[in-house]
Amino acid sequence: MNGIRFALAVLLLTPLSHAQGTRLWSQSDLTQLEKGTPDGVELLSDGHLRQGAGITALATTPSTFVWSVAVDKAGVIYVATGSPATVLRIDPKQPAKPFTLLETKDLSVQALRLGSDGNLYAAVLPSGRVLRLNPAATAKVDDASATVVFDPAKLSGSEKKSHYVWDLTFDTKGRLYIATGDPAAVYRIDLSSADHKPEEFFKTDEAHVRSLAWDAKGNLIAGTDGSGLVYRIDPAGKGYVLFEAPRREVTSVAVASDGIIYLACVGDKARNPLPPLTVANAGSVVIMQPGSLAAVNASASLPDGSEIYALVEGQAPRKLWAQKDDIVYALLARADGLLALTGNRGHILRIAADGSFADLAHLDAQQVLSFASAGDQLILGTGNTGRLFTFGPVQKHEYASQVFDAGALARFGHIEVEPGAKNFQILTRTGNVAQPVRGWADWQPLKEGSVASPAGRYLQWKAVLTDGGSVANVGVNYLPVNAAPVIDDVIAVTGARWSGSGSTNSGPQSISISFAQPAANAAPNADPTANSPLSATKDRAAVTARWAAHDDNGDELLFSLYLRGDGETAWRLLKDRITDRAYCFDATQLPDGGYQVKVIASDAPSHTPGDALTAEKISPRFEIDTTPPVISKLTVQAVHGKPALNVAFDAEDTASPIARAEYSLDAGPWQYIEPVGKLSDARSESYAFSVDLPDAKPAEHLLTVRVYDRHDNMGLAKAVISAGIK
Repeated sequence: MNGIRFALAVLLLTPLSHAQGTRLWSQSDLTQLEKGTPDGVELLSDGHLRQGAGITALATTPSTFVWSVAVDKAGVIYVATGSPATVLRIDPKQPAKPFTLLETKDLSVQALRLGSDGNLYAAVLPSGRVLRLNPAATAKVDDASATVVFDPAKLSGSEKKSHYVWDLTFDTKGRLYIATGDPAAVYRIDLSSADHKPEEFFKTDEAHVRSLAWDAKGNLIAGTDGSGLVYRIDPAGKGYVLFEAPRREVTSVAVASDGIIYLACVGDKARNPLPPLTVANAGSVVIMQPGSLAAVNASASLPDGSEIYALVEGQAPRKLWAQKDDIVYALLARADGLLALTGNRGHILRIAADGSFADLAHLDAQQVLSFASAGDQLILGTGNTGRLFTFGPVQKHEYASQVFDAGALARFGHIEVEPGAKNFQILTRTGNVAQPVRGWADWQPLKEGSVASPAGRYLQWKAVLTDGGSVANVGVNYLPVNAAPVIDDVIAVTGARWSGSGSTNSGPQSISISFAQPAANAAPNADPTANSPLSATKDRAAVTARWAAHDDNGDELLFSLYLRGDGETAWRLLKDRITDRAYCFDATQLPDGGYQVKVIASDAPSHTPGDALTAEKISPRFEIDTTPPVISKLTVQAVHGKPALNVAFDAEDTASPIARAEYSLDAGPWQYIEPVGKLSDARSESYAFSVDLPDAKPAEHLLTVRVYDRHDNMGLAKAVISAGIK
């Protein structure tokens, strides 16, 4: 029943609806809820808000990216950054004063791990080295003074030496495993040995080994870039492909306590890889191949987002989650579900075994790139910008909705929530500017289930959850305060006949009726073609009036059209209850002269009697002239000694100036003639001109003159001249 109610609410808000009566604004699904701001509140994929963990800003680094985070037993945080590339030590009690353990000329410190020997191991790009650092050091080290435990340039053999180290991990014996790329391999170093000589533990023909994890049996799980493979590598270094993902790169793998292997993958195999990112490094040019690092540094998301799969032994691989707008950079399998750290919207997601998920937090950064566990909370590293956050228990659990625009001043009423909600409080605030940063009312609790905030155009609600509280399907009833319609413009065009809605006219007799300025249109359900040219047919016996109007409430409008002539005081009704925004009437039924039309708009169809409002607007003055000019005193005289005629006549119009005159001899072509004063700008004009006669001498000649007024009315006269005229 609730689903039907909210579906109807959505329908009522569509532009096709009549804007009348009480309306309902609801937020009932995750897409809508993500437009709000959660703080210690989880947004579930089924549209519920639930009390949860929260985000607390911890520190801001000088770098753009925090690629890796490690935390020791005392809670001290170690951070691997890029642009610039450093390793920082941060005391959580004094997070604003980080100490720089390492500063390198490399592009990035990609991975950072604490070893069982108490040392800190950092992988740098693009040199591909792994450095050993003393986490308690009091002096900063650089490339020259750092201890190198792995350098691909010093590997024996003739194989191509990698410039990429993507991940580091340790086994139960404290041995270090290094995931490399181009070529893809996993190297192992026994840190207890005297020489720390690396050995090639596993090799594949993929481009990169991107991510590493351990299963309960001591097998190394590795995800690759190239074909999107997931390997299970036994302690002897023998690899077995568990799954080939439909995407080209496995960005992260995680193994749950029940043995389920989770993987996140990106990139479309059918498309060309992303263009490589060229960067300068220590005087040389390094080409960073496509992958997560290049994509993030370029601030561009990979095509089609990410997919997450679950691999269960003895079962077919199962797609658990997919999202086109998010890239998953890291996975963490926990008892309460699978956590996914994403970009480029800075979200933390928890995904359940059945594929349902919760949006746990929105970070003030584009990408959530890395994590480390610290007691009952996580330390999170982000990109764009490189910051640290804690994610864990918080005191406050609030969710602020997006700002709702009622379209006009509105009164807000009862708040509806889905049955079953518990331990929650709803507060509201209202205002008349779009951003709630100034001039808004303060947050106010509901009064008997209804909004206590004053009327306003904008509203925001906030849910405060306590003691495991949850709430869903929050709907706000509101009634826009009726605003009078607005008539933006009125024009009247003489000599144009409009045939009605849907009519089209084209060709030499068509006329386009347009407003001088585009009319304003603030109505939420306004017709986007309201200001488009109106097509009419040329007809001097017709007048077409056109107007543009809108209603801020989106109300349905009716129009009445009135006419008044020069010197008149009363308006005469031409037509009422017009639903179109144009009307054509016959000009021949009116005396020649100046007129104006008045349009009255009413929103009565959308309101009860007595509540309707009106608006009116008067057009500029226009002239109706359907009477042709009168030609008089037409005289024709022969020119002495020449085969020519002198012609003279007067023309007069009762309503408008004479526009032009022409003559024709013996039904020949029409020839323009000027008035005596040259300018044709008066209601009466005189004409005098000479006409040459042809060499042939017919029995008589026919001279025809015609005169047009400003409204294209024509007067005609003729004279018949005998051949023997003197």
